[in-house]
Amino acid sequence: MPPPNRNARYRTVRGLSRGLSLLAALNLSSRGQASSTELGKLTGLHRTTVRRLLETLSEEGYVTRSESDDSFRLTRKVRRLSDGFTNYDRLSSIAMPIMGALMQKVVWPSSFCLPDSDAMHICESTHRFSPLSFHRGATQMRIPYLSSAAGRAYFSFCGKGEQDQILHILKQSGDWQAKLASDPVFIDNLVRTVQARGYSTNFSEWEAEKKVGAVAMPIFRHDRVVGSLTIIFLAHVLNPDQAIHTFLDPLKAAVSSISTQLNQDLD
Repeated sequence: MPPPNRNARYRTVRGLSRGLSLLAALNLSSRGQASSTELGKLTGLHRTTVRRLLETLSEEGYVTRSESDDSFRLTRKVRRLSDGFTNYDRLSSIAMPIMGALMQKVVWPSSFCLPDSDAMHICESTHRFSPLSFHRGATQMRIPYLSSAAGRAYFSFCGKGEQDQILHILKQSGDWQAKLASDPVFIDNLVRTVQARGYSTNFSEWEAEKKVGAVAMPIFRHDRVVGSLTIIFLAHVLNPDQAIHTFLDPLKAAVSSISTQLNQDLD
């Protein structure tokens, strides 16, 4: 669970924090379901606390229990918690059918990402549908700007003012991204390379996801970048040349279709 906010006016409601931690753990579970014992290990909560929380979430309709193996899974009701993000929903509804068609061509999963302060936010992915998926809980993940293909694609094509704002935020983070954000040579080379190619890559360069390779392209609405689309694969399966040869043309076609619908649908 996150550390307490010492500037908060009121005390943290521990039960709510624990319940949210449980929902997050279920969302990221590899099979889309988990037992109370597995959830206890993932969250660090005592098994009795986990069972009480699961019973409450079940009564409220946010999780359901399997009678066959005593595991728990999220219900569709959890989507109501994000109903306020109508723009995300609309963007996702445009992108998702095109991503489904893309998966039929390349088999590997793809993710549709939008900027969210200090990271990119995965709004939709085909991980749960792809037979080659290795990250079922990818949707709603936050991924870094400077070491992921999706982040690099967006960052390199957003305006100079927005780039400066992103770098300022990253420099304050104090983590490994702060070092990259403080290196003007790295930033200049990154932006020039991605803009020249029209796409970005990541081959085991994201420290937290060393097994991952990815190719991404920016998505534009008119002349402004709004997000990025990335195809993800296992880096030990395809080398960079193979990945670009296999994915670039289908990715270009998908990005073009999404941008076209964005221009028509959201005007």
